[in-house]
Amino acid sequence: MADIVDIAVSAGSFTTLVAAVQAAGLVEALKSPGPFTVFAPNDEAFAKLPPGTVQTLVQNPPQLARILKFHVISGKLTKADLEKLGSVTSLEGSPIPINCSDGFEVKNATVLAPDIEADNGIIHVIDTVILMG
Repeated sequence: MADIVDIAVSAGSFTTLVAAVQAAGLVEALKSPGPFTVFAPNDEAFAKLPPGTVQTLVQNPPQLARILKFHVISGKLTKADLEKLGSVTSLEGSPIPINCSDGFEVKNATVLAPDIEADNGIIHVIDTVILMG
C-alpha cells in the first residue's frame, strides 16, 4: 500500500499541499512508519487563502512546517475514532476540535473524503486550510 505522501502525489488534487510539505522539509517524516492521521487540504482549500499567502509561507519554512504539523496527529484515527474524541492534539501541539454532529468537521473545515487508508496512516481530505488559535 502507498504511504501518505505517495497517495497525495498520485491523487493530483494536492499539488499545493505536496509542494508545501516539500518546502517545509516534512516529506521524510510523512513517509516514516508513523502512523499518522492527516487532515489534508486539497488544492481548492489552498486557493481560498488570501493571494500571496502560500508563496509567503513557502519562503518561511519554519512557519510553514508549524502550520502543516497542525494538520497531522499521531496515530491512525478513522472518522469513527475521531467522533468519540471530540478533540485531538496536533503534532504542532494545539488542539483540533472535531464535530460530527452534522456531517464531519475538523475545526473550521468540512471533511470531503474521510478514511483514505495509507500504509502509514489515514487521510481525511478537508476543504479549508486550518490554523491554530
